[in-house]
Amino acid sequence: MANYNRLEVVQVMRSNGLVPLFYNSDINTCKKIVKACYDGGSRILEFTNRGDMAYKIFEELLIYVSKNCPGMVLGVGSLTDASSASLYIQIGANFIITPVLREDIVSICNRRKVFWSAGCGTLTEICRAEELGCEVVKLFPGGIYGPDFVKAIKGPQPWTYIMPTGGVSNDKKNLLEWFNSGVFCVGMGSKLISREIIESNNYKKLSKDVSNVLSIINSIR
Repeated sequence: MANYNRLEVVQVMRSNGLVPLFYNSDINTCKKIVKACYDGGSRILEFTNRGDMAYKIFEELLIYVSKNCPGMVLGVGSLTDASSASLYIQIGANFIITPVLREDIVSICNRRKVFWSAGCGTLTEICRAEELGCEVVKLFPGGIYGPDFVKAIKGPQPWTYIMPTGGVSNDKKNLLEWFNSGVFCVGMGSKLISREIIESNNYKKLSKDVSNVLSIINSIR
């Protein structure tokens, strides 16, 4: 079962400001990525469910995190069906993130009081997600909508917490645009955990990049 309740996950999202996300089929590579992000200061990370038998990798990764990364909140993203969500919750996922709004997944998460965030692209979807109990709405794909969309949403709904994913990069200008628009936090994948870093085994650079992004976010906020 999850080690962190819904409000604790929200608090970590707020304090971190960044949710790194990745998938890799090699468990040793996954461990290096998680440890590098942890050493860089991140205390939350999303493992995306994008490969065969990904749940087995996640299960082993949870054990590694519990022993080597105290305080790291590890969850799962890219889930699109209730059975997968149920499986990951049984394993011990601390949060569930979906690219779409799936009410069957919502029911499972709410039943176990596991934090969930649904991918939304319209104000109607955002409102429905919030009615179902969504604390932080995932704007996906963020790059298609952009910071101006967030500004427009925050006008009539200043209480809405938005996390754009996709279209977020690690340079200061991009982060400044997003946070000035009113986002709660940002999700960042390949722009942060790049193929080049993994292929070159340069995890010191990843730690440094994570630290730099967190510093930029703190300076903006």
